[in-house]
Amino acid sequence: MTASLDDVAFVVETMARTAVENEGYFGELDAVVGDGDFGYSMARGFEVVLDSVDDMDRSNVGNLLKAVAMMITGRMGGTSGPIWGTAFLRASVVARDKTSLETDDVIAMLRAAIEGIKQRGKAEMGDKTLLDALVPAVDRLEELLGKGAGSADALREAASVAQSSADSTREMLAKKGRASYSGERSIGTLDAGAVAVAVMFNEVASKWTTRTTR
Repeated sequence: MTASLDDVAFVVETMARTAVENEGYFGELDAVVGDGDFGYSMARGFEVVLDSVDDMDRSNVGNLLKAVAMMITGRMGGTSGPIWGTAFLRASVVARDKTSLETDDVIAMLRAAIEGIKQRGKAEMGDKTLLDALVPAVDRLEELLGKGAGSADALREAASVAQSSADSTREMLAKKGRASYSGERSIGTLDAGAVAVAVMFNEVASKWTTRTTR
């Protein structure tokens, strides 16, 4: 797999558009046992990214992702801003001044983002957070790309894993965030962050083969 700077921008733009377009849906999910502001916070942070994607520094991948991190951290409210901002910032550090990415680069960036989320959110797999969809999806992506699968096929499979993993959060007890205050009532509900990851993965995968460069 080889990803260009334009491919990275495409992924960022797709994620941003997905967050904005699903504001209501993500908010409804969060409102069941949370405070209901997840969809609003995500949309407010990513709409700035969406509005600025054409004007961002595209001299290299690191600078592009760092710009995204700063925008999200500065605009996205609640705990989402620091968590998503950290994810993009950690990925930017790994990418550095690269203008194209190989498979190992992509996986290293995703792993760095995951570690950043864990540290910032003090969360682990099984805590009923976005990690419960993100980690299995990245595991599957790494496995398939390592076996020589094409990027489109690997993304589709990873998206499928993200969806099934997000669905599995319904049976989990929330251990982080406002949802954790509801205790046993959190069992039987979907984690909004995990669902957001799944929807984003699906959008990237479904549009990957028809993406355009700028």
